[in-house]
Amino acid sequence: MGMIFTFKVSFRELWQYICDTGYWMIAIVGVWFFVYGINALSWRQVIRGNCKDADKVSFWRIFKLTVTGYALNYATPVGGLGGEPYRILELSRDINKQEATSSVILYAMMHIFAHFWLWFTSIFLWLGLVAYGDPDVKLNTLYGTLLGIAFVFCLIAFYLFSRGYRKGLVVKTIRLVGKIPGLKGWSQRFLEKHSEALHNVDRQIAALHQQDKKAFYSSFLLEYLSRIVQSLEIMFMLLSIGINCGGGIEGYILTFLHSVFILAFASLFSNLLGFLPLQLGIQESGFMLSIAALGLSGATGMFVSIICRVREIIWIAIGLLLMKKE
Repeated sequence: MGMIFTFKVSFRELWQYICDTGYWMIAIVGVWFFVYGINALSWRQVIRGNCKDADKVSFWRIFKLTVTGYALNYATPVGGLGGEPYRILELSRDINKQEATSSVILYAMMHIFAHFWLWFTSIFLWLGLVAYGDPDVKLNTLYGTLLGIAFVFCLIAFYLFSRGYRKGLVVKTIRLVGKIPGLKGWSQRFLEKHSEALHNVDRQIAALHQQDKKAFYSSFLLEYLSRIVQSLEIMFMLLSIGINCGGGIEGYILTFLHSVFILAFASLFSNLLGFLPLQLGIQESGFMLSIAALGLSGATGMFVSIICRVREIIWIAIGLLLMKKE
């Protein structure tokens, strides 16, 4: 757990990790082209269901804003929210500001909503692997308690999301912020000044779920699919160091299912403590704990977390380059 607030690795060790990955590094970085492409398709569904002038926004434009927004999210604190204001600002060039704001908020909600469903379904994945007799997956008192807590946590989140989708959440969020000491005056002034615009944004958020369910559910399914595709990244890392659960079709399937669980647990850990820039140490600890739960070594956890960090840096650089071309 000492890695939570420290992350130290020499350049020689880093280079050795990259060399150990070999040509798999191309697949690891490349899979994110498809992940971001699916994210962009998901966001496009939100825009089409929420904006009158959706046709003015091309898929390539949405794809670039997706990559650049996540690049900013990776590099900024406050739970990875640095990209949302940028997306609103840029999208406002194509559509009106209220529609841009509501579509960005809706997509951010969908992204988080899909994460909860990944965590929720991973509970049943773990139980299914136990029932299948996977020797690497165990169910004892500790794991049973953790799965139970995660189950209840996800159910509470689903209830809160359902209320947010039915009635909007912007006005309520600002009122909630006003309960923080020192921010009550700001909250009241902001609500008074922007009351009509904020209520319009909330109405647009509620309208997508109530009036265009096809756009809502297609966006959700695409966003959930992107999390599953993302699991291939971890699978490629494990295969690069010879971990394939015995080989053969069954071994590769099990390796992929293990990768889904590793991603789910690590992302849960990162999001719970995601207030640090680049989530330094948090993401690494999440990977090491999830990989240890499958009986793999701490060295494997370190390897996966380091290569993940290298991939992030590469895509941050790509995102910043795309920003310069805007």
